[in-house]
Amino acid sequence: MNEAEGLRQRRPLRPQVITEDSPAQEAKEGSTYSSKVFRVTFLTLAATLTVPLLGATVLLDCPIDPQPISLKEPPLLTGVLEPNSKLQKAERLWENQLVGPESIVNIGDVLFTGTADGKVLKIEDGVIQTIARIGHGPCGTREDEPTCGRPLGIRVGPNNTLFVADAYYGLYEVNPGTGETKMLVSTKTPIEGQKLSFVNDLTVTRDGRKIYFTDSSSKWQRRDYLFLLMEGTDDGRLLEYDTVTKEVKVLMVGLRFPNGVQLSPTEDFVLVQETTMARIRRYYVSGLMKGGADMFVENMPGLPDNIRLSSSGGYWVTMAAVRPNPGFSMFDFLSEKPWIKRMIFKLLSQETVTKFLPKHSLVVELSETGSYKRSFHDPTGMTAAYVSEVHEHDGYLYLGSFRSPFICRLNLQHV
Repeated sequence: MNEAEGLRQRRPLRPQVITEDSPAQEAKEGSTYSSKVFRVTFLTLAATLTVPLLGATVLLDCPIDPQPISLKEPPLLTGVLEPNSKLQKAERLWENQLVGPESIVNIGDVLFTGTADGKVLKIEDGVIQTIARIGHGPCGTREDEPTCGRPLGIRVGPNNTLFVADAYYGLYEVNPGTGETKMLVSTKTPIEGQKLSFVNDLTVTRDGRKIYFTDSSSKWQRRDYLFLLMEGTDDGRLLEYDTVTKEVKVLMVGLRFPNGVQLSPTEDFVLVQETTMARIRRYYVSGLMKGGADMFVENMPGLPDNIRLSSSGGYWVTMAAVRPNPGFSMFDFLSEKPWIKRMIFKLLSQETVTKFLPKHSLVVELSETGSYKRSFHDPTGMTAAYVSEVHEHDGYLYLGSFRSPFICRLNLQHV
């Protein structure tokens, strides 16, 4: 090997210089280009979806004109209100043989209820029989409901007659033996200049002379109850019907979704569930306070539906929806945000919104003064869902529902 060759072998290697045309740089540029393409595609897609959505929320009509409603922080679900699974001990009866048994009464061991298909049913020895219809078919859809009729509150009067509040037709008397129906108050007749659009519940004096009933709204019908609830409409009323004079009087106005009603055991006042406001109002019908009104229970742990007497001298109250605390209450969150409500109902139907509502079922027993005595829960609604009323009979609670295809029965000895 000569000297020149040795020098060439010992010469250090030159570092490789990556130029703009190198493969690594090309890969980097390719990656940057792909990222740009992705971002542009994503933003284009987002704009494609968002612009029509925003346009829809601006241009589409909203079926409701919601008002801001101020509610207190829900009470803590502790103590007697602490969640449990006691309602899951109930048994389902006559499943898929009836739909929406809203309210329940008994004459002896025979049960009576009104259902979503416009029927008044008798259940004797486990057999279901239709005894009356206030409306007429077809039934089964939202559009059919006003003509089909919807029996809601039902009561037993003197001589074992039935009094029924039909949401669309008014107050009726029904003979449980013959099925004969007699109209007492028609929704076609305005009361003090305001129509009856949503006759809901009723309570009757022991002598049958007076019937106190609620008209939940003059604007919204029963099929639009979610609109009524979310709009916060304050056009509900408590009324009195005199079965002797045939006169109807308005006792309370300005109520937000008045729902269940119940006379006190001594019949000196009527309790009115004000669903939207999560409270119970009291109206005095006799005594020194006659004609006056005050608050019986406020800021309840849910939205109260029907109310009935308990054997202890207090009251059973069902909740149409629960206001969890601790937890998140959608109803409370939306109560002071009308703009969100408008957006929701511009884009979604009532039926769709209903599917997103929690199915936590809650029944509470109140004392005669309105304090909480105990509570029964079904946190998942797996057994007792959409509970509308509790009817106590012979050691059992019969649970009505505005949409479930069964009646639940709970043995009080088991809870």
